[in-house]
Amino acid sequence: MLYQIYETQRSLIEPFSDLAKVTAKMFTNPLLPVGMTPLSQRMAAGFDLMHRLGKDYEKPEFGIRAIDIDGVQIAIQERVEVEKPFCDLLRFKRYSDDPVTLTQMKGQPVVLIVAPLSGHYATLLRDTVRTMLKDHKVYITDWKNARLVPLSEGEFHLDDYVNYVQEFIRHLQSRYGNCHVMSVCQPTVPTLAAVSLMSSRGEKAPLSMTMMGGPIDARRSPTQVNNLAAHRPYEWFENNVIYRVPNSFPGAGRRVYPGFLQHTGFIAMNPDRHASSHYDYFNHLIKGDNDSAESHRQFYDEYNAVLDMDADYYLETIKTVFQDFKLVYGSWEVRNPQGVMELVKPQDIHHTGLLTVEGELDDISGSGQTRAAHDLCSGIVSDEQRHFEVKGAGHYGIFSGSRWRTQVYPVVKKFILEHQAAAAPAAVKTEPIQAEAAVLESAGAPVQTAVTEVAYAAVETAAVTAEAESVLSVPASQQASTTQARPAYRRAQTTSRKR
Repeated sequence: MLYQIYETQRSLIEPFSDLAKVTAKMFTNPLLPVGMTPLSQRMAAGFDLMHRLGKDYEKPEFGIRAIDIDGVQIAIQERVEVEKPFCDLLRFKRYSDDPVTLTQMKGQPVVLIVAPLSGHYATLLRDTVRTMLKDHKVYITDWKNARLVPLSEGEFHLDDYVNYVQEFIRHLQSRYGNCHVMSVCQPTVPTLAAVSLMSSRGEKAPLSMTMMGGPIDARRSPTQVNNLAAHRPYEWFENNVIYRVPNSFPGAGRRVYPGFLQHTGFIAMNPDRHASSHYDYFNHLIKGDNDSAESHRQFYDEYNAVLDMDADYYLETIKTVFQDFKLVYGSWEVRNPQGVMELVKPQDIHHTGLLTVEGELDDISGSGQTRAAHDLCSGIVSDEQRHFEVKGAGHYGIFSGSRWRTQVYPVVKKFILEHQAAAAPAAVKTEPIQAEAAVLESAGAPVQTAVTEVAYAAVETAAVTAEAESVLSVPASQQASTTQARPAYRRAQTTSRKR
């Protein structure tokens, strides 16, 4: 019933929010009489703030259209690579007609970023993605709002989350031969489970795992989030925070943990800080400080956009991670797509590097919670394990903002490159691209067109090209997959010549 009341209230407030937006613009219009009154700036600021407090925040866009790599503009195309009922695997495909930059991008590591499913959309990691794109092929899990998923798609459990991650890893391995995994906050637990299960079965595991600010062992340095989950019984959550989606949404009737409740919890953790932020925004508008005001808008457009989580997934996460600590105690069993229960054993991971990152001032995942992964992954040799604590950083600072870009990212980049180099030491050269361009040019095509045509084919077949060109230096254990890449590489060459 609470969900229906909330939606009714939101529907009633929405017209007034829109009216406040129009009024704010009216008071800032110098061509209107009201825009020239002494108090017009204050009135406009007040109505603008009223609009933002009452508006409905929809899912933001990543909005990454281009990035700069060493002075070269790289076009970015966002597209769905794999579509699942509750999640899409997004790819940020990079395009360039510069042959040197293209060759550089071809040999770069493939990284799967597992975004949190804890109330916010994957766009919260926009800065993470934009930074990673400079040196990596980037994919990310884009979790869907459960209220938009019809009941006909079935339920979504924590086991399904783990199985999704495994499926996405296999997809990237089949395309590129290997990949790296980065998990931020909540997904550190299911990601570790996914890699553990793959290792226990003898499957090919990712080359490295980077885990940032997650509750691997929520017993350590408990925060407000941990205490709430630990001090309330499982039945309390089931009876007090689970509601059915109203009839106005595609997922009508689905049991969910509503996003607006999660958002209320976020605000309740630091109410004074949020109140001060809105007051500062009001003052920025009065002073005409548009840059500061725009920074406020961008942050809260993301922060206030929340999604509903399927009830089964939410409740199982509470019990497994924050109450029973099943991962730590070695009692966590995951049901695979075939319906078989499998025990999660992190000690079975042997050939995957492990990097953990924590913020010194993290008030969501306390100090030591993420680092606990090293104790669980006892099968990984010490030389393949790293831990990095970011001084002065809170939870969001380890994956977004200046500390992420200047302190954390260089460590992550170096760690991934070390394990990428160990798996594929051979470098990709520029001569094949230049030779193909010469062929097209001799056929009458302009030089720029020739390079672009070959570049397009090279990006599409980046992995097989790299393997084919370096086949003589690939270790014996990998020569089978390299041999299979040869025909694909010849087909790519033939296609380029025909163009």
